[in-house]
Amino acid sequence: MSHVFAWRSMLFVPATNDRFIQSALRQPADAIQLDLEDSVALDQKEQARARVDEVSGLCAEQGKDVIVRVNRPWRLLLRDIEASVGPHVKALTLPKVPNAAFVQSVAEIIDEVEIEKGVTPGSTRLIVMVEDAEGLHEMNAIAAAHPRVCGLIVGAEDLAVSMQMAVCADSLYVPNVMAVAACRRAGIAPIGFVGSVADFADKDAFRETVERAARLGFEGAFCIHPTQVAIANAAFSPSAEAVTRARALIAAFREEEAKGRSACTFEGRMVDAPVVKQAQRLVEKGEAFGL
Repeated sequence: MSHVFAWRSMLFVPATNDRFIQSALRQPADAIQLDLEDSVALDQKEQARARVDEVSGLCAEQGKDVIVRVNRPWRLLLRDIEASVGPHVKALTLPKVPNAAFVQSVAEIIDEVEIEKGVTPGSTRLIVMVEDAEGLHEMNAIAAAHPRVCGLIVGAEDLAVSMQMAVCADSLYVPNVMAVAACRRAGIAPIGFVGSVADFADKDAFRETVERAARLGFEGAFCIHPTQVAIANAAFSPSAEAVTRARALIAAFREEEAKGRSACTFEGRMVDAPVVKQAQRLVEKGEAFGL
């Protein structure tokens, strides 16, 4: 993965549901997230686990990156890791992460399974989910827990239960801004938005939510419905117009810089080094997503 986070949209699909899997493959999602956790009943966990290899291979054949969300109780988690680590799975999503030691223990198990399966050591990344008060307190350490960690997300519903708070913008704003800061400090991607992943029916509201998330510094989002995918892709990548403008701004600055100046005016606004850095990031992201 380049330092532009590759997954603007990560579409959840229960690993047991063929109809949903086929539907997901028709979507422009950057990654398919096979779920072994909340969307799979306890008596179907084994069946879901057994399908990961086949379904991840099918997704990979169609050019989709695959992530697998595993379970938290250790006995389920261990079996999930053993079944999920493989050549077609790019990352595991770890729910309900309490602290850095938990992530490090999981990473140690993945080390062994990668060797056993002949997978390139270190290639299985981790997305960590902070979903309770303990995880929130430990968030900085969790984000920096291990080189396998590539992203972090706040799980709104579970966090609200743990904190005994409502699932709303007021309650979720501070945890999410804390998450962005923890991720930037650790050099990983902040994933998510200020809101609940369960709110998918109102497309305009979801668009506003993910556009706000992009302004707050988030890089991508989990999606639970196909209609959310294109909206997330658009929100987390710059428009062609924005990329063109950023290139023009950089060119104007470089022209003035060549004359010995450290700032210039562009479209009526002052441009100095931090503004240029933002423009460069925008161009880099645009190029990564084909603009």
